[in-house]
Amino acid sequence: MSNVPALLDLPKIEDQRGNLTFVENGHLPFEIKRLYWIYDVPGGQKRGGHAFHQQKEVIIALSGSFDVVVHDGVDKHRYHLNRSYRALHVPNLLWRHMENFSTNAVALVIASTHYDSGDYIRDFESFKSIAQ
Repeated sequence: MSNVPALLDLPKIEDQRGNLTFVENGHLPFEIKRLYWIYDVPGGQKRGGHAFHQQKEVIIALSGSFDVVVHDGVDKHRYHLNRSYRALHVPNLLWRHMENFSTNAVALVIASTHYDSGDYIRDFESFKSIAQ
């Protein structure tokens, strides 16, 4: 796989009053263009189920936990996110979905592009032909 997902450790400032983690442009492998978050996911539901031609993402479990399943067209890998200082970088041209959301889970997605519906690859068979 040429585009390999990577777990990132974000800065963590520990304090007896509570910990603090932050993200700045220099912490990520791309410039931040957009943020969005996913929450109130009903039990058993999946989010995602697509790939991007250009967009790269960093996904963080701000609260609770969930799995990110990434497919390169041949192999599938699962990443369990459950710490707000641990992020998953998902490069472009990888199929992804999120599942197994815990109660009150919040997923923060940091994107390298502004929203563009034309950047989505929503059909898995089409994705496989592009990825190979």
